[in-house]
Amino acid sequence: MPPWGGEECKLGNNPLVIAVPRENGQHIVLDMAMTQFSYGKINEYKLNNKSLPVEGGFDQNGKLTKDPNKIIKAGRPLPMGYWKGSGLSIMIDLIVTLLSCGQSTSMIGTLEAEYGVSQIFLCFDISKDSLTYYKKAVNEIINFVHEATPVNRDGKVYYPGERTLLRRKYNLQKGIPVNKTVWKEICNM
Repeated sequence: MPPWGGEECKLGNNPLVIAVPRENGQHIVLDMAMTQFSYGKINEYKLNNKSLPVEGGFDQNGKLTKDPNKIIKAGRPLPMGYWKGSGLSIMIDLIVTLLSCGQSTSMIGTLEAEYGVSQIFLCFDISKDSLTYYKKAVNEIINFVHEATPVNRDGKVYYPGERTLLRRKYNLQKGIPVNKTVWKEICNM
């Protein structure tokens, strides 16, 4: 993606994933790209012939657009949070490259294909002494979030990853929805 204020794509769309496990399996998982919409989500809107709900990138003239086709053609997705997402992407690239002694986005950009990407994983071991506090604090925070009044009268406020858990449960019961055009292409391979 382009750095904020720039035309050329110079930043990686590196994901940031933060997870907090829970005994009941209803883990809290934030998995987000550095763009307003991931490339997968932009393509999903394109396949369904729908506009994005908010601007998700730039067209070839540098204008913000909700049109997934224009974003894909220009190859310029919008950094999430505008300049904040741009800054976060730069900092993630720096931290991950430096801590892993690996390849930066600029190094990977010189390769024919993306491989040898730099990654770091940080894990915290909660001692048995603090396990009771951990469980209480997690549930307290989630309950507090759930108590928020939804904007839509029939809506609900979710914690990160909760809708994914609900979608997984639904898909296990009803089957996984697949775009008919994509499924046809797969079957014809």
